[in-house]
Formats: sequence, C-alpha cells, structure tokens
Amino acid sequence: MSTFTSEWQDWKTQREEDLAAPHGWLALVSLDWLTDAPREYPGIPGRWWQDEDAAYVDPAGASLAHDGSPITEVRRFELVNSGAGTRVLAGDVEIEVARRSGYLIRVHDPKAEVLRAFHGVPAYEPSPSWVVPGRFEPFDSPRPTTVGAVVEGLSHVYTAPGLVHFSFEGQSHTLTAFNGKNGGLSILFTDGTSGVTTYAANRSLPVGAPGPDGSVTLDFNRAVNLPCAFTDFATCPLPPAGNHLPFAVEAGEKIPHERG
Repeated sequence: MSTFTSEWQDWKTQREEDLAAPHGWLALVSLDWLTDAPREYPGIPGRWWQDEDAAYVDPAGASLAHDGSPITEVRRFELVNSGAGTRVLAGDVEIEVARRSGYLIRVHDPKAEVLRAFHGVPAYEPSPSWVVPGRFEPFDSPRPTTVGAVVEGLSHVYTAPGLVHFSFEGQSHTLTAFNGKNGGLSILFTDGTSGVTTYAANRSLPVGAPGPDGSVTLDFNRAVNLPCAFTDFATCPLPPAGNHLPFAVEAGEKIPHERG
C-alpha cells in the first residue's frame, strides 16, 4: 500500500469513528421546531419555547444539565444563526439546541437505530489524480452569503472569505469558499456524480489554510457527505450559486448505505 493510500485510509478510519460517536450525527432521532408557547415535546423532558432572540427550557421537574451543572430553573440559550448549537443532557441522551432562522431541538440518542447499524461510508478508491492545486482569491472583505437548505423554506447565512480557482483537464473553474477549521476553507459543491453515485444535495471539501501566495490544495479524495446524507433530522446548507462542477468528481464519499 502506498503512503498516499495509507494516509487516506487512516483519514477514512478516523472519519468513520467520528461519525459513529455515541452522540454524533448518526445518533439523531428527532427534530422539533420551537414556538413562542412553552410546551412539551414527545419523548423530550422539560418545557421548551423561543422568542426572537433565544430559546428557553423550563426543567419542570426533569433532571437536566447544561455545561456541567444541573438546570434548576428556566435556562436561556442565545445562539448564532447557522452557527454551533449547545447540548442539554438528559440521562444518556443529549438534546441539541440550535438556531436555524428559528430555534430547534433535536435528540442525540446512543441507542439510535442508524448508529447501531452503521458500518462505514462507501467511497471511491483514492487516487493522486484527484489532488489538484488551486489559488485562493480573498474578497476585499468577507461576504455574508445566503444559501438554501435541505429543509424547504429554510436558509443559512455563512461568511465567504473569497474564491478558489483551479484547473481540471484544461478548463478553469471557480468555487466560493466558506471559512473552515484552523484557518482553512470549506467548499460546498455538486458535480456530475451528484444524485448518481454521490449524495444529491452536495458534498463538502475541507481545504487547508492558503499559503502566503494564496496557494491551496484541493484533495477531492476527502470530499465528505454532510449530515443530511445520513439522517432526515439535519438542516444542511446547499452550495452557494455557481458551486457546481460540470464534470464527474469520482473521488471522495459516495451515497451512504443508509440512503441506498
């Protein structure tokens, strides 16, 4: 096995271990949108509601905890739209609170059927031919960019710091990039395989931090599915306008077994 293939296999193994985390995306078993009226939701302890700014929970006698301490009175959660959520513990499950225009709660249960049945993610065999050099062109200032979502009527707003340019088989292509991890970028895209061998809505390509000259490396072997490819309880974004590649990216993750 080549070093390239071995490193990709190590990455894939770690990726699948992360997906199989007991309170990860595959553990989702419900999604409920909060309203302005306090109410209980089936199978979820406490009473929940929202206003224009925040979500709230009244434990109503239930044993709940947040940030390591018990919730003994009404707790307020003001979150960033389309940003990270927070978790409330209830026994062996975690209730995620997130803001996606309005507020939602969804339960991560380590006993979820999808999680128990998970046996990896199908993927194309890795190939160095899908490691492509590119160039990052920053905007004068980052641009808030609105995109659609897999949930009808929902939208997300992300910060786009710039564009990534690259060439493939003699043709030039440009993709809008969002902020990624550790100073890197994240590119949501579709291509000629979308809805055929790969998940129809999109895939996500992590890109390392650009070099001083703007150079980046696009390793399509590491294009991954978003959570919505595995569960109906995700609210994943769609790619920004123009992020469709007019060729088949036969690299990275394929349609999950769960959607086969």
